[in-house]
Amino acid sequence: MSSVSYYTADGLKKLREELSHLKDVERPKASQAIAEARDKGDLSENAEYDAAKEAQGLLELKISKLEETLANARLIDESQLDTSKVLVLSTVKLKNQANGMEMKYTLVAESEADLKTGKISVSSPIGKGLLGKEVGDTAEITVPNGTLKFDVLEITRD
Repeated sequence: MSSVSYYTADGLKKLREELSHLKDVERPKASQAIAEARDKGDLSENAEYDAAKEAQGLLELKISKLEETLANARLIDESQLDTSKVLVLSTVKLKNQANGMEMKYTLVAESEADLKTGKISVSSPIGKGLLGKEVGDTAEITVPNGTLKFDVLEITRD
């Protein structure tokens, strides 16, 4: 059973580009590698041929999974998002109650998450803990090393 995933226009574009690259560039390379290995003779003892076939199988699996993800992908209309609560694509300014540090995260789909740019997955512990919170709320989030408490200071759409 596959589930629906929500993406920004950029995230959807990246998925489509990756699928296109796999089909148009990587798939022909895999076929070429198999053909070259086959031309080298006896297939029963040809490790190069076996490796090329296995690589092709893994590539086809990756293509299949990406096609399934795209089939279940939904584009988020950012103009319709509510800023009174934390939702997907909310940018949330938080204050850690333990150390007073302030941080800003944007909640995105799992495949778009990138901690270096401040994008966290809505399915991560922090993402799940923030969903539905409003400015002024305290989010208590259980993480592997305990419970963190964050004050929600601001919710915006970037």
